[in-house]
Amino acid sequence: MDNRPDNVREEDKPQSGAGKSADTDVNADAAEVGASPKGAPDLGYKNGKEVAKSGLLGLFIGLAIIVPGVSGSTVAIIFKLYDKLIYAFGTVLKRFAACVKFLLPVVIGAAVGFLLGFFAIQRLMEVAPFAVIGLFAGMMIGAFPAVYEEIRAERKSAPRIGLFLIGLAVPIAIAVGTTFATEGARPLEGLQFYHYLMFIAIGYVVAITQVVPGLSATAILMAFGYFSSIMNSVHLDYWKQNPMVLLVYVCMVLGFAIGIVTFSKLLDSIFARFRAAAFFVIVGLSLGSVVTMFFNSDVYAVYTDWATNGVDAADLAAGIVLFVVGIVVAYLFVRYERKKNAVVDNKGLKA
Repeated sequence: MDNRPDNVREEDKPQSGAGKSADTDVNADAAEVGASPKGAPDLGYKNGKEVAKSGLLGLFIGLAIIVPGVSGSTVAIIFKLYDKLIYAFGTVLKRFAACVKFLLPVVIGAAVGFLLGFFAIQRLMEVAPFAVIGLFAGMMIGAFPAVYEEIRAERKSAPRIGLFLIGLAVPIAIAVGTTFATEGARPLEGLQFYHYLMFIAIGYVVAITQVVPGLSATAILMAFGYFSSIMNSVHLDYWKQNPMVLLVYVCMVLGFAIGIVTFSKLLDSIFARFRAAAFFVIVGLSLGSVVTMFFNSDVYAVYTDWATNGVDAADLAAGIVLFVVGIVVAYLFVRYERKKNAVVDNKGLKA
């Protein structure tokens, strides 16, 4: 006997597969329209200002490859784009269209930043190295509160302090190693097969420096002894004489691509489970990178020259002034972003 109420229609009955959870259906619908799955950051841009912000982030990522101590990841934290950046890199193969659309302004900005760093910053560092270092170091110090904010309210236990100290020590140890323990620039000529495998590994490590605040791509390349060699190799005459150097670039790009995807995915998983602990390390890395800006092989050469030929008063004075300017400008920018984000959060709560 059918005891169903008369008002229950046939089409209201559960259909095949209706036992799936609502979350699964929501995620499936989101995937169909290109939206972010539940729990994932929204990778869409609401306006041109957000696109420009991502482009500026990319600019600093590009500069970070050239200028020791500059961290594009720190800028990502200030802009509240760090989680999106890590997620987009880590899931680019899974959500290709959405991730590429988000990363495109970042990549374009990174290309501009790299070219600017290569053709302008490097030349400025030849003329007034301490002034350039002073400016970027000041900006890193001024931006530091944005990084520290991630752990401000966290419990400062002994293990977490230990993680902070480890993070602090890593960039300083790398800087000391690149300054005193390396044997100068290594050649890119006459390379063997294993060298190209090594360049894939170097590219992978350089990728890690782009997603972990406080690590310097320049310092890593100096540690391996290839920074000056690679920078000096970017010339048409050199390419004609040593065409195999192009394979070095290919290997490094391959390693970089593998590293940026796999390590970002790993970092995203770590943040999901141990975010607070991970940021204690990152805060240490960021602070340590500020120290290394005033002590690396490039600036050590400046100190050595001053000791031999006398202090360049103009460069020193400009460095001190730009250091203060960098702190003030970066800190004001951090405060501006903090207030803007607070307004957005309040609007969200009221809504």
